[in-house]
Amino acid sequence: MSEQIKHECGIALIRLLKPLEYYQLKYGTWRYGLHKLYLLMEKQHNRGQDGAGLTTIKFDLAPGKKYIDRERSNSSTPIKDIFDAVNKGINKYSSKPELLNDPVFAKENIPFAGELFLGHLRYGTFGNNSIDYVHPVMRDNNWKSRTLVLAGNFNMTNVDELFKKLVDLGQHPRDYSDTVTVLEKIGHFLDEENQQLFRQYKNDGHPNIEISKLIAENINVAKILQASTKDFDGGYAMAGLIGHGDAFVVRDPWGIRPAFYYANDEIAVVASERPVIQTVLNISTDDVKEIKPGYALIIKRNGTILHEEIRIPQARKSCSFERIYFSRGTDKDIYKERKRLGEFLTPAILKAINYDHENTVFSYIPNTAETAFLGMVKGIEDYIKIEKKRRILEKGANLTEKDIDEIISTRLRVEKIAVKDVKLRTFIAQDKGREDLVGHVYDITYGTLRPGVDNLVVIDDSIVRGTTLRESILRILDRLNPARIIVVSSSPQIRYPDCYGIDMAKLSDFVAFRAAIELLKETGQEGVINSVYRKCKEQQNLPKEQIINYVKEIYRPFTDEQISQKIAQLLTPKDVKAEVKLVYQSIENLHKSCPNDQGDWYFTGDYPTPGGNRVVNNSFINFIEGRNQRAY
Repeated sequence: MSEQIKHECGIALIRLLKPLEYYQLKYGTWRYGLHKLYLLMEKQHNRGQDGAGLTTIKFDLAPGKKYIDRERSNSSTPIKDIFDAVNKGINKYSSKPELLNDPVFAKENIPFAGELFLGHLRYGTFGNNSIDYVHPVMRDNNWKSRTLVLAGNFNMTNVDELFKKLVDLGQHPRDYSDTVTVLEKIGHFLDEENQQLFRQYKNDGHPNIEISKLIAENINVAKILQASTKDFDGGYAMAGLIGHGDAFVVRDPWGIRPAFYYANDEIAVVASERPVIQTVLNISTDDVKEIKPGYALIIKRNGTILHEEIRIPQARKSCSFERIYFSRGTDKDIYKERKRLGEFLTPAILKAINYDHENTVFSYIPNTAETAFLGMVKGIEDYIKIEKKRRILEKGANLTEKDIDEIISTRLRVEKIAVKDVKLRTFIAQDKGREDLVGHVYDITYGTLRPGVDNLVVIDDSIVRGTTLRESILRILDRLNPARIIVVSSSPQIRYPDCYGIDMAKLSDFVAFRAAIELLKETGQEGVINSVYRKCKEQQNLPKEQIINYVKEIYRPFTDEQISQKIAQLLTPKDVKAEVKLVYQSIENLHKSCPNDQGDWYFTGDYPTPGGNRVVNNSFINFIEGRNQRAY
């Protein structure tokens, strides 16, 4: 994506299934778990720029010993910061290797020398980015089995409802955010489970010190999660640690947000992305399993690993837009999907260049679009191959050696057109007043086109706001003097806001929405805008289950091509000489490319949860009433 969009967070959970002495003997260090956690977090760095944090739980320490350590940072280098803090405690003993390399001593005296780890990378979409909002968050208690640590990749559309339920329970939540609300909701049912077991064991005549141990052994994590997630409306992959040593990762019933795991007799690992686990542990794709939608992976203190249904799984709506752009392209399936997305665009691209591939140069921008570009290249090359065969057969017996040379010499013209200046981008980001510098974020490769003759096709992952295209890229590409610039998006038109964790919450940000509004005004259909506003206002106070997405009516009068043409007009600067066209992916080809991930609400408005319809209608109301704010 040529413009920056914040997106969902990343989680990394590690449970060492052997004593620290085992890793010291086998791997030469008791820090094996910390090393793996660091790698898991760095490999998922794309999922968090607003902050990072980690928590460690130590098993079997005597009362009075600190058994939980936590470090968080919301600086510009959060992962470095938290592991610098971890290493500070370790380096304290660097001059005493006999102590530093003693796992028993380390566990007793060095912070973060434990068996259970939870790391998190944050992109803030609710509240602010203060340190209080950086995960893992904690609900502390003197009873280990009541202490809860939580970190997640989630966003709730119904925070107001969840907040009210907490108040109705008699609680006084310290903040109004989905993080605090979710923490307190799970914490409430954790308390209830503890209280129920306490009464049971007390009635059986057990002393309190023995009861604590019995509760830790028999606490029902699945039951707690079933009760606490009952009213959740959103996408989530939540990881939690309970102070006595149980751990869990629970996933929403639609599978909106991803979570994968691996376990052997030494280690259990959970992360937001499959290839991260593969790389860090050097294992194959088939070794890594997906936490099923609606299920929780539960790792008990005794090492038992359970995969249990928490919510009834719904029609799978895992996010296709995440796979188009945000997920790591090194995943086997995602790599294939992105190539298919590029390949399926071939007919529309050929139509846009009037099938004149000999006078067209193909490229991509930015680097993340490279995989889709490879698919596009394959599609165009397949077309050229068919054309060569047709020309040969057409010549028949009249085919000459000159004809053969001419036909087989026809090749796809591929060039590296644009190169991003990362240092300049960083400099610009430090001063919002330097908008005039945005036009120099990319450098171009001069001499790659024949001025006034060649078309230029560049593929991007997606076009959301179009700001970078308008302010920078189109002007830069126009310096090569192409006859026509065709910008290709491997995703369909983004028309509707997200409310499940990706930072695209305002309709007014989307160039496709602005184009549809302009078309309605130009064609004398402003009544549609007023009608949609009236319908949205009428159902504003209805229960979310009764709300209909009326914003779909904004797009209904126009074809995809009409909206694409209007987007091209809106994004083309007046001083650009080349003709500019936009080609978008179709919904049909999106589903063919990502057959197992049908979450397409950004493009279709078909939200998997009722809260999505409420969010999109509220977003439209905000647009009409001139409020530049989130709809959730």
